Amino acid sequence: MLESSRIFADRLRRSAFAFPLVALAALAMLLISELSYWRAGESLDELGQRAVARTTLQALHHMMLDAESGQRGYLLTGRSEYLAPYRDANEEIQSTLKALRVHFGDEPAQAELLAELEKHVQAKLSELQTSISLYDQGKHDNWRTLVLTDIGREQMDGIRSLSLRLLDEETKAVARGRQDIYDTLMLTRIGIGALTALSVLALFMYLRQTAALDAQRAEQQRLIQFERDHLEHDVLRRTAQLRELARHLQTAREDERHRLARELHDELGALLTAAKLDVARLRSRLTPQAPELLERLDHLGQTLTSGIALKRRIIEDLRPSALANLGLVAALDILTREHAQRGGVALLTSFEPGAALSEEAELTAYRLVQEALTNISKYASAKQVEVHLLAAEGGVRIVVADDGAGFDTSQPQSASHGLFGMAYRVESVGGRLEVRSSPGQGTRIEAFLPSGAATAA
Repeated sequence: MLESSRIFADRLRRSAFAFPLVALAALAMLLISELSYWRAGESLDELGQRAVARTTLQALHHMMLDAESGQRGYLLTGRSEYLAPYRDANEEIQSTLKALRVHFGDEPAQAELLAELEKHVQAKLSELQTSISLYDQGKHDNWRTLVLTDIGREQMDGIRSLSLRLLDEETKAVARGRQDIYDTLMLTRIGIGALTALSVLALFMYLRQTAALDAQRAEQQRLIQFERDHLEHDVLRRTAQLRELARHLQTAREDERHRLARELHDELGALLTAAKLDVARLRSRLTPQAPELLERLDHLGQTLTSGIALKRRIIEDLRPSALANLGLVAALDILTREHAQRGGVALLTSFEPGAALSEEAELTAYRLVQEALTNISKYASAKQVEVHLLAAEGGVRIVVADDGAGFDTSQPQSASHGLFGMAYRVESVGGRLEVRSSPGQGTRIEAFLPSGAATAA
């Protein structure tokens, strides 16, 4: 048993690692997931910004083309509505350049390209503004000469070239960002896969350990049940032995009572009867002239008569002759009448001839009533007592009730040993006993004795 307990405790200590392992795997999985989320989010935000920058660069190139188209249309037609696209593009170009400066502020190489691009843009815008001013001043030869020069084309080529370079850098940055996202996703995939495998392993270890613990617990339960059954068998065997011993002691007690009653009847009865006869012979020989001696002999005769009556009562208590000679009903009737005379209580009796009982069961019934009446006289202070012998299915029912002080059946009482004795005697012949009582409400004892009952099995 100690070895089993040691093995169980050892397995329990080993199983303590399963839950922390699962918890650690879950925490690591959560950490990897959160880190991957934030890293991927930052990469996506950066890609979004670069997409905006690419769109802004393309828009800048288109705005320069719009500004140049508006300038050329105005110069060719002289119509002022062609200046609207030019003015709108000119205003948007400034805000676009400002946004690009903010975007490329943390990237020195791209910021340098943007600075060159801004110079070309400003130079182109200046060339456009100068040609429009010359046109407005009426200097047509001057603005034609300016337009025909390669200054504008060179500026636009520079703008186009620098824009493409910046777009190329942004494309590379976008590619790097996408690759970073892929790397993050792959790392997350590998981490989650590894942690999942670790969790599955921990779960397998936990289930295996649980199965081992369940098997150990089942084995312990089996051993406990075996020990419980063994102890229960021992208790039943010892109880049967104690019951047999108690029955033997009860039988020996009754046998001793019978022997003592016979000796009192034979020995003491003979002595008292002989003494009484001797007193009678002495009295007949005394003359009337000795009245004092006659008086003493009469007193002695009365004393012997009282002793003979006491002897008969003691013998009757030890072995009720009425039970053996007249039967249970007559014996109970005599017992209750004598108790009523001695105790001075109102006694209500009813005795019905019931099913035939064995000699031992009849003696049990008689002793039950005798013990109950004795307890009532000693402890109950009752004014009225009822004793009933009633026919019942399969046997007889005995009821002894009083209106005395009563007692709490859940608390030990001075008469509890007598009640235990009653219960045992009734059970020893296959019957059952029930005691109902409460303080101030009297006591009621009911017993059932089966017909033909002998010694209980």
